[in-house]
Amino acid sequence: MKLETIDQVAVIGSGTMGSQIAMVCAIAGYRVVLNDIEESSLEKAKESLEGHMERWIKKERLTEQQVAEAFGRIVYSTFLNDLKDSDLVIEAVVEKLDVKRDIFEKLDQLLPEHAILATNSSTIVSSKIADATFRPVKVCNIHFFNPALVMELVEVVQGPHTSDETAQTAFQFVESIGKLPVLLKKEISGFVANRILGKLMDEALFLYENGYASHEEIDLVVTKALKHPIGPFALMDLTGLDVNYYVRQQRYEESGNEADRPAKTVEEKVNKGELGRKTGKGFYSYT
Repeated sequence: MKLETIDQVAVIGSGTMGSQIAMVCAIAGYRVVLNDIEESSLEKAKESLEGHMERWIKKERLTEQQVAEAFGRIVYSTFLNDLKDSDLVIEAVVEKLDVKRDIFEKLDQLLPEHAILATNSSTIVSSKIADATFRPVKVCNIHFFNPALVMELVEVVQGPHTSDETAQTAFQFVESIGKLPVLLKKEISGFVANRILGKLMDEALFLYENGYASHEEIDLVVTKALKHPIGPFALMDLTGLDVNYYVRQQRYEESGNEADRPAKTVEEKVNKGELGRKTGKGFYSYT
């Protein structure tokens, strides 16, 4: 399939990542279906996007007309059947393999033969999902970074099952929405950015859990000494502590290595429902 074939894009999962991916695609001129199983989640996503776009208008990044046209391209839906005319689907749901495989199996039966099925996962490589479909050559990872509206880089990952044509079309699609793609022709869990970031997170949690420094002090050192735009604990709050937990749990289930288990602190916070910004409390408190 060629880039010119892509007219409608579907995004499954209307959380922070999914909703912003949908908006990026709509701003670029694509028709978009944003899908979620919960109507309330879609309403929350629309409200959040409206807030972001209001700020963009004030900063003169977009005009009111451009924003109105972008929203006019987005359809919000709780029915998978509404995705049946999509040429590219980006799945952005919870980091659970069984959930993703079930979605891809259903999409495979629903979508036209030419459609590309991509997962936004940064941990679960597409070879673990592709055999749930009859089109493994059209399955790949297209990994956006949070927040997707702002972050420029996108990792496109070609699995051993992914055709060169699919990988190139995905690469060109990322360019077409104004992002900077990097193509990995060999898959590995975590890809590039998150494998490096993961080591930083592990060390930050080790220092915190063993009482060497508070989470505020660690974030301060990382931002001021290492010049990162955000510290590791603030970043976990931003992306969601549940995301960190499920990523590590998935990795542990694959490797059996105790070092890959979620950190004790993260697990405790997830069990208490302290997931970060989206719940109002994580390592920091938010109002």
